[in-house]
Amino acid sequence: MNESTISGDLPTTELARWRLKTEDGRQTWHYLKTDEEVAAWPQSAADKYHLGLPTGLPTLPTPGTPLDAARNGLSFFSQLQLSEGQWASEYGGPMFLLPATMIAYFVTNSEIPGEWRIEIQRYLAARANPEDGGWGLHIEGESTVFGTALNYAVLRIVGMSPDHPVCVKARKTLHALGGALQTPLWGKVLLSLMGCYKWEGVNPIPPEMWLLPDWVPFHPGRWWVHCRQVFLPMSYLYSLKKARPVDDVTIALRKELYVESYDSIDFSLHRNTVAPGDIYHPHTKVLDAMNWILTVWGKWICPDKLQEIARDHVYRLIKLEDENSDYCCVGPVNNPMNLVARYFTEGESHAVNMHRETIKDFLWMKNEGMLANGTDGVQCWDTSFLIQGVVECGFGGDPRYRDMLIKALQFLDTQQIREEPKEKDFSYRQQRKGAWPFSKRKQGYTVSDTTAEGLKSVLLLQSVPGMPKLVSDERLQDSANVLLSMQNANGAFASYELIRAGPWMEALNAAEVFGRIMVEYPYPECSTAAIMGLQQFLKTYPNHPRRTKVENVVRRTVQYIKEAQEPDGSWYGNWGICFTYATMFATEALKSVGETCDNSSALRKAVEFLLSKQRDDGGWGESYKSCETGIYTEHEETQVVNTAWAVIALMNAGYKERGPIERGIKLIMRRQQPNGEWLQEGIEGVFNKSCMISYPNYKFTFTIKALGIYARIFGNEVC
Repeated sequence: MNESTISGDLPTTELARWRLKTEDGRQTWHYLKTDEEVAAWPQSAADKYHLGLPTGLPTLPTPGTPLDAARNGLSFFSQLQLSEGQWASEYGGPMFLLPATMIAYFVTNSEIPGEWRIEIQRYLAARANPEDGGWGLHIEGESTVFGTALNYAVLRIVGMSPDHPVCVKARKTLHALGGALQTPLWGKVLLSLMGCYKWEGVNPIPPEMWLLPDWVPFHPGRWWVHCRQVFLPMSYLYSLKKARPVDDVTIALRKELYVESYDSIDFSLHRNTVAPGDIYHPHTKVLDAMNWILTVWGKWICPDKLQEIARDHVYRLIKLEDENSDYCCVGPVNNPMNLVARYFTEGESHAVNMHRETIKDFLWMKNEGMLANGTDGVQCWDTSFLIQGVVECGFGGDPRYRDMLIKALQFLDTQQIREEPKEKDFSYRQQRKGAWPFSKRKQGYTVSDTTAEGLKSVLLLQSVPGMPKLVSDERLQDSANVLLSMQNANGAFASYELIRAGPWMEALNAAEVFGRIMVEYPYPECSTAAIMGLQQFLKTYPNHPRRTKVENVVRRTVQYIKEAQEPDGSWYGNWGICFTYATMFATEALKSVGETCDNSSALRKAVEFLLSKQRDDGGWGESYKSCETGIYTEHEETQVVNTAWAVIALMNAGYKERGPIERGIKLIMRRQQPNGEWLQEGIEGVFNKSCMISYPNYKFTFTIKALGIYARIFGNEVC
């Protein structure tokens, strides 16, 4: 492997040898080791862009109008389209995902390629807190025990010396925070699998809970899918209480991770020992009581035979999750957990090798090194938004974009889910035939808003004269039926599934670092997307027999969105930062039923809120702290993505005063680079209130959309 030195003594691979491969929606990075391979597989503009290398894309004429700026943006962004028609991007931010994948590789004796080892070291060094050298829950967060202990362990797994300055600084911070003994539950589980913590120090995760009747209000089948599918293999592994055999690495880590002597620790006394700075959602008295009861149950009461039956039941569910997702699983925490569960049970097997392979779907290369994405990509999601932005600009029929749009339509055609999950009811899965996933078809999960945005985008494109009709009427109806099946009793839409239990379930939230993780919740963003997709469906099929049903769904959803409005006129964003994001969606929903700020008090309040947050430079800038606190918090800098969301929201609301909107548009145009791109600024996304995640393509898709809407409403000029 060719290496050069950067920033001290950390090696790097040759970035010019990395390639992003796409195959039926699956995106994986590959390192070419020979000159012959490099010559046979040239690096694309997209490869170069994602790796932070010069793209060689030309300087464009200075835009004089909003649509000129939109065209320049499309000129650049179109070069990032992959061969199958989608747009890829980093989806990083959370700092516990790379540890989950690499610890699973370590525990299962999986080979970690040399190029991964080098680039993981680079990434973790680049993302260490510049002041104390630790890592937080996400890339912009303060150092925590969870982030620092696990990422330190990863550095040691991939070969960094404990005497390296990066490790020395991180270890000092970890010890100052109290050491690995104070990591939260997920950290305790991962360290236990490594043999660097003891299972008796883990709060109970009994698989017997899965044997309860489904009608039990707190049955795991009622939990939010990401929570459910993480605790599923965790419960299996907790029951097994197995760990990787001790070797020199684990012996060393036992010394390095703890303030105390490892052998002196009575881990059973530290089930609830968590550093204060790690805790976002403290234990409730109900949870503490349940943990005590389940500890006694597991240690003294539960028959071995019942545990065996429970493990068999849970293992069947693990296998179904693997089979229904082509071993990709819902995310990069349960995939590695399932890998370890399958390895401990089967040893070397087809399933184990499939997990080793699909973990690659989550790994991403960039200029800083290798990280783990929050899913196996954002392919369908980002591609849908690009299509909508182009249509908003009036470019749908422009010959310059025809090939790009046909490829995007072909991608969405191939990635629609065509069948229901195996043993759907037994595995607690939502209807999915006709859905579009967040990432790719084989991952196999329904998501309400990605289905809606996919449906809307396909309908918009297939209505353009001369555009091929690839997705049939029957398949589009399947998509609409999925959405109709996902409305909840309060009129709202959640994310992956119907809401199966109430917020009271958070009393059992054992994750400690996340909020709103136990069950599905109603979301203004998902609800807006759903009804916009359904209304586009009715525009295409005005005489559809379910028209009345759709109209009732829309009416009830709009009522929910009004009720969800905050007193200050905003809406809280659950998936983007934060109030500007959700307010953009909610105003679109109200606009769709004929409301404007002239006839709607809700939209007048929304406009007042947005105008009150506009900055002197014409833009908006919202910090991720808004998500954590529930209070609008200013970012240090104006953000182009927040600005795009805010001006779209004002235009959705029918705000007629041109000045404030034009000032926002002019900021978007000023921030555009000579080659048409916008530079990366602050992090854009969030989940579970406390963990931030990146959506780098938003700086293209929503800026282009904002420019297009402005030109349509106010004319294609700025003063």
